[in-house]
Amino acid sequence: MGYNIAIVGATGNVGNEMLKILDERQFDVDKIAALASRRSLGTKVSFGDKTLKTQDLDTFDFAGWDIALFAVGSDATRKYAPIAAKAGCLVIDNSSLYRYDPMVPLIVPEVNADAIEGYKNKMIIANPNCSTAQMVVALKPLHDRATIKRVVVSTYQSVSGAGKEGMDELWDQTKAIYNPVDNKTYTKFTKQIAFNVIPHIDVFMEDGTTKEEWKMVAETKKIIDPKIKITATCVRVPVFVGHSEAINIEFEDFLDVDEARDILREAPGIMVIDKLEDGGYVTPIECVGDYATFISRIRQDSTIDNGINLWCVSDNLRKGAALNAVQIAEVYVNRILSKR
Repeated sequence: MGYNIAIVGATGNVGNEMLKILDERQFDVDKIAALASRRSLGTKVSFGDKTLKTQDLDTFDFAGWDIALFAVGSDATRKYAPIAAKAGCLVIDNSSLYRYDPMVPLIVPEVNADAIEGYKNKMIIANPNCSTAQMVVALKPLHDRATIKRVVVSTYQSVSGAGKEGMDELWDQTKAIYNPVDNKTYTKFTKQIAFNVIPHIDVFMEDGTTKEEWKMVAETKKIIDPKIKITATCVRVPVFVGHSEAINIEFEDFLDVDEARDILREAPGIMVIDKLEDGGYVTPIECVGDYATFISRIRQDSTIDNGINLWCVSDNLRKGAALNAVQIAEVYVNRILSKR
């Protein structure tokens, strides 16, 4: 007997990835429902060798369903997540709505799987921001060894983090540059994204940071350790899929770069590709479709006593969203449902 799984937002980029990953990881599924808004009603999506027709989220009855993977925005989540939870269906939410709620666990399974017990509070578990998820996978094993004091991170985030509209805008603008007759302006981003970088993701806050930068700070503190000091600069780059991060870490204790490399090689969810030669590192295009968070360019920071720099790359639609949600579902099944 398998489990009954609902995908909320099944027609979007992340919803599609959730369906792929459930199939790839041979999740023990008995029944699966693809849910979407009425405007997408009847749209067909794939789950392995099956074709599913989307059902109306507005009228769907969550009673008898074990897990709902939510891949919709905060407004829709605010309306439908409590309905699913009240029906006894665990909600794993990919939006930002519940991430900072102290009653809702924020989980990256390689980092804080034990937080799963907090599901009892509201029958809701939050998935972190895509840029946070890959970073904390890299930080946690190092923090366990030498205790992180401060992190300085600069992100290079792909347009898929802004959804299908972001990907379409990069594609349309790129074509328009090579065909000047087909003029395409920007609507999704604040400036041209093709052949450009934009140091602005999400809204600006009063202190000059953007919401994306604030998310990385707040979520890392909640997931790993509230005492870690973090400063972030988040940048959108003209890459379709795959987020990259340049991370500078200051520790309380000295950590030799060779030991750091060994720790990361042994850590769950991480693949170290770090050769001191041309091409001996991973770039976004190489991480697409992979489960791993890739770490390269590990080196000592000579400007501080206990510092290390590294380069971190991951498929943001997978580890940054869909994969992490499915991994949370696996933890819930293994630790909670299978014991009932």
